[in-house]
Formats: sequence, C-alpha cells, structure tokens
Amino acid sequence: MSTTVFGSISDYQKGSIEIVSGDPKHYVFSNIFEVASKSKPYERVVVGKNLEYVQEVMRAEGQSPWFACAHDEFALCMDGEVEIEFLKLKEPPPESKNGAILAGDTPEGKRMGLIRLKRGHQALLPAGCAYRFTATKLGVILQQTILGDLSVEKWNEICLQ
Repeated sequence: MSTTVFGSISDYQKGSIEIVSGDPKHYVFSNIFEVASKSKPYERVVVGKNLEYVQEVMRAEGQSPWFACAHDEFALCMDGEVEIEFLKLKEPPPESKNGAILAGDTPEGKRMGLIRLKRGHQALLPAGCAYRFTATKLGVILQQTILGDLSVEKWNEICLQ
C-alpha cells in the first residue's frame, strides 16, 4: 500500500516522469515547492500553461508589492499562511491588459478588507482591484491567471534539471 505525502517548501521530494510514448519535449513536470525554494519572494514563475492561461508559483515571504489585474485571478495557499489585502482601485487596469501588473507603492482606492489563507485555502482576486500578500513565515502560493508581463517562464531551469 502506498502513502500519499504532501510536501512543503521545507520538506519535499523531487519526483520524476516516465515517458511511455511521444517526445519528452511535449511534457512538463515540475515540483512547485522546488520552484518556490529557488525563486525570489513573489516572483511569479509559470509552472503550468494552457493557451493564454497559466498557473504561477510564488514564494510567499514578507510583503509583496501591490498587484492588480483586469480579470479575475485565484490564489491557493499551498504552504504557510498568507494574508491578502484588497483595494478597489480608483483607476483599474485596462481590460485589454492580460496578467497581473504592478499597482505602485500606494495605489489609490477604497480599502475592501483582507483574507487570511492557511494551507489548502483559496481566494478569488477580483478584477479591477489591487491586492498584496503578507506572509509572516515562508510559504507557497499557486495562482491561476493569464500570461502577462510579470509572468516569468523558466522552463529550461524547471524541466531540464
């Protein structure tokens, strides 16, 4: 009988993939905890992609900059505890802009409140608002969004190691 083990940024095992048929370049395999362990805080590293949609992993450490997005995003806390503050922006990002953008040091807008996430909790990051993460201890966030200017693609580093 096998046991399922859920990793963390401080305790994970690198897995592997066995190609039964096809070309290995058509497959992607990564460990989000390993990716986060090698990333800068709140660097948005793409670990999954389907057309324009992506899953980004972020190392949650300290406080992030303010981000904003013209479309909804989702954040899933995979490890640690993360607080998300929200502002309803006075001037939201243009609808034609895909992916998250930096919203500046002190974005103008009305405070909307906050959400506290623990491991396994998720939150909707609504379109047109600014948000920032705060983690009091090291953690990992998996975020679904659309590929944008802040999305970092490191496929060679992730998949060929």
